[in-house]
Amino acid sequence: MEKVAIFVDVQNVYYTVREAYKRNFDYNKFWSETTSGREVVKAIAYAIDKGDRKQQEFQRILRAIGFEVKLKPFIQRADGTAKGDWDVGITLDAIEYAEKADVIVLVSGDGDFDLLVNKIREVHGKKVEVYGVPQLTAHSLMNAASEFKPIDKALLLV
Repeated sequence: MEKVAIFVDVQNVYYTVREAYKRNFDYNKFWSETTSGREVVKAIAYAIDKGDRKQQEFQRILRAIGFEVKLKPFIQRADGTAKGDWDVGITLDAIEYAEKADVIVLVSGDGDFDLLVNKIREVHGKKVEVYGVPQLTAHSLMNAASEFKPIDKALLLV
């Protein structure tokens, strides 16, 4: 059975899906699609923690599906801008699990991950599936992937 490791950039998915479709990503449908016939060696959803009740409920849902949820505190700067991304954490975890999985699944449209995807494919010889909103996913990331899987209406909540 093919072994899969899944890494979800929750903030990126939330904002790109909302912008493109005015709806929410269906994590249950995604899980069913990406894990069918596969053994999950790791599944991590990376999110920013603002500490509100609705967000905590969402995190419980992710855990119930099968994700480990990694949280970083939301940081509001004095100038009003916000900070909080998981690029380095996702990269480190994906490289670690590239040795333990046959397929790496990355859910993000962030072009910064093209280097990671290329490294996993070239150095580790692994297949990398990238899920992203087509019109909001960096072309460099789509091109780096072994397979680009569009987040479209089939993966959205009704």
